[in-house]
Amino acid sequence: MKYFPFVLPALGLVAAVLAPAAPAFAREKLTGEQELAKLLEGRQAGKPTDCISLTSARDSTVIDKTAIVYRDGSTLWVNRPSNASALNSDDILVTKTSLSQLCRLDTVQLHDRSSHMWSGFVGLEQFVPYRKVAAK
Repeated sequence: MKYFPFVLPALGLVAAVLAPAAPAFAREKLTGEQELAKLLEGRQAGKPTDCISLTSARDSTVIDKTAIVYRDGSTLWVNRPSNASALNSDDILVTKTSLSQLCRLDTVQLHDRSSHMWSGFVGLEQFVPYRKVAAK
């Protein structure tokens, strides 16, 4: 027990040395634009269109305050809706349409994932296709 007084200061010294290094390992959160750019790496934009097929666009990803990305096979359709600042990747998208297409001017309701309460809406704009660039 006579070595006990030296253990606590030694642990304190180790903690002090390691503490400044901890933030270096923390990942910086990407902005919505950075996240979208990363998702679209290696892809080229095509001609925008007003509608996409709901039957083929099965998967969607919300990019915070930026865009909704719909996946149709290997094509990513990017929609930068009006009121995009309301987009939150934690929201559930609720789209009501009477057609088999999702079109410009359709609205998408946003519902909070945890409370299921309505949290806003966005109005869809044109859909821009992004396809992989062929390797040369």
